Amino acid sequence: MSEDPVKPSWLTQAGEGVSANPTPGAPRARQVPAWLRLVLLLALLYGFLVAIGMMSAAFKILGEGSAGGLFEGVVSPFAALAVGILGTVLVQSSSVTTSTIVAMCGSGQLSLPLAVPMIMGANIGTTVTNTLVSVGSVRRSGEFRRAFACATVHDIFNYCAVIVLLPLELATGVLAKTAIWLTELFGSGRGVEYESPIKAGIKAGTKAVQGVLEDLGLSGGVLSVALLAVALVLIFVCLTLITKNMRALLVARIEASLNGVLGRSGLLGIAVGMAITVAVQSSSITTSLLVPLCAAGILTLPNAYPITLGANIGTTVTALLASMAAESSLGLTIALVHLLFNVAGTVLFYGIPPLRQIPLRGARWLAILTTNNKLWLLVYVGVAFVLLPGLAILLFD
Repeated sequence: MSEDPVKPSWLTQAGEGVSANPTPGAPRARQVPAWLRLVLLLALLYGFLVAIGMMSAAFKILGEGSAGGLFEGVVSPFAALAVGILGTVLVQSSSVTTSTIVAMCGSGQLSLPLAVPMIMGANIGTTVTNTLVSVGSVRRSGEFRRAFACATVHDIFNYCAVIVLLPLELATGVLAKTAIWLTELFGSGRGVEYESPIKAGIKAGTKAVQGVLEDLGLSGGVLSVALLAVALVLIFVCLTLITKNMRALLVARIEASLNGVLGRSGLLGIAVGMAITVAVQSSSITTSLLVPLCAAGILTLPNAYPITLGANIGTTVTALLASMAAESSLGLTIALVHLLFNVAGTVLFYGIPPLRQIPLRGARWLAILTTNNKLWLLVYVGVAFVLLPGLAILLFD
């Protein structure tokens, strides 16, 4: 199936809304200057990122208290995997989940063999953000199909990586042993603190909106619901306008060049994903930014896939830098486990061409199924991020 939509004639013109064959004598539609579109696009992207931050804040408020209790008393690696998924879905941050795991390991409440599957679960749980972001295109079938495929290729990749690497880890302990060896090799280094100005700006916008709602007297669950509602509305509005402006700015020639460059080397896409994620300190932000690009047909799914994998690897860098300054070596060990898991998954499911097609085909099939019947969206999110991990906790804990 081709990822590129049929181009309307106006995409080949300098501005949106200009007909390829205007009626003789009819006044030409007024074109919006490219610089103004660019300014508007940057403002919309900021609003879009703030909406993601608001969504995360809403889930964190809902998850306060309940997330911490999930990590206590886990005895099975399968329950640990499920706890990693649910805990990250609740707090909407794999970094928060990882920090909790590090703290519990340091206090002796959690063993390294159980911490490893929790890290794998956190990798899955953090992907729910961009899956929810794709809902912003739900009213436009073609855009939604491309957006949902772009979002769920991340989910499917992480599930595939866990299916292969978790049994291997349980049988051999290869990730934990390698991480311990690397910790002993590099553990004497000094950590580096890095605060991304982009992430700081997103936090400021999120806190400003949350402050307005709190001034209205909202708190607790009501505040989280209000934050989530405002975030969803903002995502819908921003995604619609971002898609239109991207189509107007990135005309067919630029679009072909972008896909042509990324299509030459998957390693380039991986490097781009890593660089963006290190800059913004969030894989969710990087992968969520890909959603409107794919929705607009500007970026194809095969070219978005390696960027997603690069984001998966890049999200471990900040934790690696900071953990090297920790008093306990377990912080660095767990950060290295996270890095090794993501690198190994990338080598398997991107480096081997037949395996590379599994997440791509799965995402396309799921996108077509969900586009034809939107109820599958609720089924997918409920099963992948709530029901399966919930059953695993009940059965194995």
